[in-house]
Amino acid sequence: MIHVTDMAAKRAELTPEKIAFRDHETGVVLSFSEVDRRANRIARGLSARGCLAGDRIAVLCHNHPDFFVLLFAAQKASLILLPLNWRQPAAELEPVLVEAGARLLLHDAATAGTAAGLASALALETIGFADAVPGEGGVLLEALLEGAGDEAFGDGRVDAGAPWYLLATSGTTGTPKLVIQTAAMAWANAVNYAQATGLLASDTGVNYLPLFHTAGINLFALPLFLAGGETIVLRKFDAPAVLKLIAGGAVTAFFGVPAIYQALALEPGFANADFSALRSLGCGGAPMPAPLLETYLRRGVTVCNGMGMTETGPTVFLADPGRAAEKIGSVGKAQILAEVRLVTAGGSVVEGAGEGELQIRGSGVTPGYYGNPEATRAAFVDGGWLRSGDVARRDGDGYYYIVDRIKDMYISGGENVYPAEVERVLVTHADILDAVVVGVPDEKWGEVGAAYLIPRPGAEVDTTMLLAWCRQRLAGYKVPRSVTIVADLPRTAAGKVQKHVLKSMHEEGAR
Repeated sequence: MIHVTDMAAKRAELTPEKIAFRDHETGVVLSFSEVDRRANRIARGLSARGCLAGDRIAVLCHNHPDFFVLLFAAQKASLILLPLNWRQPAAELEPVLVEAGARLLLHDAATAGTAAGLASALALETIGFADAVPGEGGVLLEALLEGAGDEAFGDGRVDAGAPWYLLATSGTTGTPKLVIQTAAMAWANAVNYAQATGLLASDTGVNYLPLFHTAGINLFALPLFLAGGETIVLRKFDAPAVLKLIAGGAVTAFFGVPAIYQALALEPGFANADFSALRSLGCGGAPMPAPLLETYLRRGVTVCNGMGMTETGPTVFLADPGRAAEKIGSVGKAQILAEVRLVTAGGSVVEGAGEGELQIRGSGVTPGYYGNPEATRAAFVDGGWLRSGDVARRDGDGYYYIVDRIKDMYISGGENVYPAEVERVLVTHADILDAVVVGVPDEKWGEVGAAYLIPRPGAEVDTTMLLAWCRQRLAGYKVPRSVTIVADLPRTAAGKVQKHVLKSMHEEGAR
């Protein structure tokens, strides 16, 4: 068994008075020593209520500094934290709680109603954050802490490979799988992200991506905490507020998904915003479209594409700023604690430049899915390699490009079509802001592409002319056979487009 140090305790020892978290809504700040003391008290309070090592405790809340305090408390008490998606109704959360075997539920004011419904249905004890009203039979977190004492809880050692928290995958059918996250994974991610971006104790980041997703925790609030930096916590994404923080010089390191960068670029103040305080900008969740990257480059800002998975902690790739403009579309190279390879459909490992399924291993990779050995076995191949489900390409310089999800590829008239390739062409059109292509059934060709497009503000897309434009840039079998103009696209909390929803919409429209 390999141990690491209690993260909150060690950070408090190193920089006790430095600010760890700043609540953007209330202005309340927590130093590293205050985070550690509060985490000790929560760990002791939960233990007093009968929580034992290995017990699963759930949390349903918007972004809040107390989420991170709770995360560290769980580490101290060897509890397993289960963050829940506040966008989902109780009916969708119930099976997740049952799958995990959670014994109690913490919540904030905004989610109190959903928490009460879950508590009633599953006989769960509830604990409300300071701004919440306790449900029937529930208590407030502050009451839990009364008399708990803030002396150290535990011996300061953490089992590096033990489950620390669980993240539910956004599956399209059935109960989501619960991806195990460990302290070892957190350290690997912190090293990978810090190496790629030069993250420092002097940096300040802004936390707004949802905390039930790996990005909200690990991109990059937890790495910044471990580095000794400050995180400004917003309840959720607010484009004007985020742009104001950046333009005002309050943020020196930033991470977002493409939809976030697009939203900031559409803000009225973007054209004149001062980005000079930003030392690093990372992007993940999906490849950032070339036109959007170029929009930022024209402002003197280099956004670095990256790639990772919930199962990889998540950071695997992140482009280096020096070549990001030259290698537009690339996610860079695998970072120092990540090992990758490309494998053909026939099982051969690709050497040098080439294309194949991306497989990953290293200390940042999950040990598996909680309580689901079958899914764990299916995810890995011999040698401990995790199958990503992505087709990737490596160029002659060793830089990687994500081609598309294997499951998103469709076959039209016997030819393989990767929707991402078509999407990259569509977004170069002057009138198109965003584009998504899905494969749909066709009597003649087997499958054809259906495109869903968001026009640029004030633009009107002539679909007939657009398809003619596409035929000049794409092989005929790649040109979408239908085009639908939409105001928005269905997305997950991490900003990924839910293509299965678009396929369902197409099928319903074809009936």
